[in-house]
Amino acid sequence: MARSVRPLRRILLSPPKNLFPELQQLHPNAIPVFHKIELPQTIITRNYISEMRKSAFQENILRILRSEIQYEFDRAPPKQPVAKFKSFAIDDRPGEQWISLKRKFAENEEIKVEATMFDGATPSSKSSDVTNNNVQLHITLIVNISKGDGDALEIMCSAWPDSIEITKLFTRKSNKMPAQAYVGPDFKELDDELQDSLYEFLEARGINDEMAAFLHEYMKNKDRTEYIRWMGTVKSYMEEK
Repeated sequence: MARSVRPLRRILLSPPKNLFPELQQLHPNAIPVFHKIELPQTIITRNYISEMRKSAFQENILRILRSEIQYEFDRAPPKQPVAKFKSFAIDDRPGEQWISLKRKFAENEEIKVEATMFDGATPSSKSSDVTNNNVQLHITLIVNISKGDGDALEIMCSAWPDSIEITKLFTRKSNKMPAQAYVGPDFKELDDELQDSLYEFLEARGINDEMAAFLHEYMKNKDRTEYIRWMGTVKSYMEEK
């Protein structure tokens, strides 16, 4: 056993001469050392320049965003949104393009009005030029009137700066509507007397020209608020390391 162990120890403890013959000839007792490989200076320089350019681009974007945010605050700072309009409670969820107005009417009616932010525009009656000063902005309203767990009446409306215009109405089943449900004719095709009666129906529930004017002022403020919030979100992302 001892005879086999001694040769093994000599093999393990002796330097690997056959791996570096030239080195062993010059320095018989030298032990090979492995050096780390350094990257060429050109690669390091390119990476540095790339990082510098990236940083410069980000700083330029951040500078513009900060300037725009400050400009919006100086020009027309957003107001704290109101929580009510007459008998309606307002549900405004930051970051979304819709708001909801809810109220009860009579003994068993639940009324919910969903309003978009500005989703269109038409030239004003005085001009055909569609610019910021010569347009009427448009807001879509979906009026849902339900009675308990039964069917609901839905009335689609356009809210212009000073008027409400009904475009469509239909009943919605409490469970689910068919994929190709018949939703009635265009509102303007209805009998004039029926049209007037439906406007009176909405008027009695507080959905009228006054609400249209209120929503336009509300959405102007929300539009500024959401724009500033959006820029702030982008700025925060660009500031992350």
